[in-house]
Amino acid sequence: MKTRLDSCFEGKSYNKLFYLAIPPTAFAHATSTVHGVFYLSSGGKSSWLRIIVEKPFGRDLGSCLQLGEEMSSYFSENHLFRIDHYLGKEMVQNLLVFRFGNIYFEQLLNREKVARITISFKEDIGTQGRGGYFDNFGIIRDIIQNHLIQVLSLLTMEAPVRIDGKGAGKHIRDAKVALLKAIIPPSPDDCLLGQYHGYLDDETISNKQSNCPTFAVVIMSINNPRWAGVPIVLKAGKALEERKTEITVQFKKPPAGAFLFGHEKGPLQNELVIRLQPNEAIYLKTNVKSPGFDSRPIQSE
Repeated sequence: MKTRLDSCFEGKSYNKLFYLAIPPTAFAHATSTVHGVFYLSSGGKSSWLRIIVEKPFGRDLGSCLQLGEEMSSYFSENHLFRIDHYLGKEMVQNLLVFRFGNIYFEQLLNREKVARITISFKEDIGTQGRGGYFDNFGIIRDIIQNHLIQVLSLLTMEAPVRIDGKGAGKHIRDAKVALLKAIIPPSPDDCLLGQYHGYLDDETISNKQSNCPTFAVVIMSINNPRWAGVPIVLKAGKALEERKTEITVQFKKPPAGAFLFGHEKGPLQNELVIRLQPNEAIYLKTNVKSPGFDSRPIQSE
């Protein structure tokens, strides 16, 4: 495993970082190999060795705990970093600045003003030869319980002690964990699952009777003072009509809107839309007057 490059640094202080974007079944073996070859030869006290582990970290709680035990037998926590690559997206990284750097939006994001939050992930492609991997996980494990939950936690968590600077990473993590602990686990009745036609035609899927979901809607709630009673809708699917990931925060209707404007339904609900991909954008759906002599409200972006 050692390379010719290592011989150039023999006896010198240098840092090593390993990025493990591999199947979770190979994590423990790779970590063991890195420990055996590099741990004692990382060059001195001033150097460091880090291992970044890309999701999925196991298939369920049991395999996650087992992987944690296996990897911690070789390295301590300050060597190990578990990540979700979705956090590297520019608009996802923007969420904390957008929320806590703008007083007008932070004041609106609570149960008094928000009617519903929807986070949706759409892909216009199917498994495309990756069905062998996907069939072992499904859309919930592959997208919802990591990508969308990460986005949800950044959107709804309380302000961390620091967002940037020394110790910010741990403060953000603690705020996210506090939010996640307040989520009421959804039941099967809170989920809608589906599978697109043609999924089983993927040659890499061995189980031709598989009922693995490629589409899911999960409704959950956050049991804390800020969000109690606000429905949270997470949607993800493959082989849909378009490729798009976005957050929609739907606000409550204006009080007495129907009476004020003399219309049965009154003004439409305002929405804050944060599009993560493609064509990143943040915009508001706002009620304005109809053009001309009509005073009825219409919605404008």
